[in-house]
Amino acid sequence: MAQRYQNGHLRVAKRKYGPDVWEFLWREQGPDGKRRQKTLTVGDVQKLPTHREAMNEIHMLRMNINREIMTTPLLTLQALVEHYCQTELLAENKTEKTRKTYRVYLRRWILPRWGIVHLHLIKPVDVEQWLRSLEVLSDGSKAKIRNIMSAVFSHAIRFEIADKNPITPVRQSAKRKHVPVILDAPELHRLFSELGLRERAMIVLDALTGIRRSELMGLKWKDVDFIGGRIEITRSVVDQVIGKCKTEASQKPVVIDEHITHALVEWRQESMYTGPDDWVWASPHRNGKQPLWLSTIMRYHIQPAVRLAGIQKKIGWHTFRHSFSSLVKSLGVDAKIVQELVRHASFNTTMNGYTQAFEPSKRQAQEQLADLIMRAETVGHA
Repeated sequence: MAQRYQNGHLRVAKRKYGPDVWEFLWREQGPDGKRRQKTLTVGDVQKLPTHREAMNEIHMLRMNINREIMTTPLLTLQALVEHYCQTELLAENKTEKTRKTYRVYLRRWILPRWGIVHLHLIKPVDVEQWLRSLEVLSDGSKAKIRNIMSAVFSHAIRFEIADKNPITPVRQSAKRKHVPVILDAPELHRLFSELGLRERAMIVLDALTGIRRSELMGLKWKDVDFIGGRIEITRSVVDQVIGKCKTEASQKPVVIDEHITHALVEWRQESMYTGPDDWVWASPHRNGKQPLWLSTIMRYHIQPAVRLAGIQKKIGWHTFRHSFSSLVKSLGVDAKIVQELVRHASFNTTMNGYTQAFEPSKRQAQEQLADLIMRAETVGHA
């Protein structure tokens, strides 16, 4: 016999095949004003053998029904994600790269598994076990999935769609399983000699400053101060979408030495687009109206040059940022200056602290690295 509760009742429903299940029933007013019966399967009696355990599963649901918030607890993660993407993900503090990354992880991994699941049925242990089962992904990617799911539930709490975040207790390490690929100074020197004028200027700038790919793509000639020896980072470009820089720290100027200046000057003399508002890496196929696709440059220009240079490593654009950071550290440069050079918002990758490195110190470190790389061939023959 069903037991009656305020705004709903719990009962055991017989199943022809499989174990009996607990069902929760209540009436809910629809958009037309009519009240209709709603039924939710709570779980099977084998997993929830007692009435108390079944009631605990629907505690939040009953509480919200009594508060006349009828539909919110029955939202699926798919519905919540749609709400999140239409509001939070479009916020100004999100870069285009962040939006793209979130959408990829949501579409490819999170929604196929959890999309149809009601919010109150998503449990920490289940999510943790699911993440463990994704053997094709690195720990870093699994941690990204966990953080995105947590962000979605935090959004739900803020909009009073949920009253707790089930992802908070989920344990997932972000420790790398593989050491990032880096190029040493002799390898970079050999690579420079195999590149065309445009690509050489790109890689000299990237390897000697650690500039991010999106920032490299977003450079205009007006950003380059040849006399002052610095580049202003004011925008990023991801998939031809112009956006803001990743963090406030990302917007700090990048110092450039004579080697970078010389490479950029040589390229500007050859480029058809040299006006202040022209892209440094303007696409001739788009009459200079948009920058080049750097993925295309990597595939058809950089990677073939890597092979010609005899480098047996799989590289991408981020390789040069990793290489820059590692090589600067190898020079014994103060960790705080390294953070300033790579323009990290957080100091977790280096050390804690609040002081800023002065530009002369950053310039000295950058010049040391340029000297190490650009004279690598001479040192190698000595």
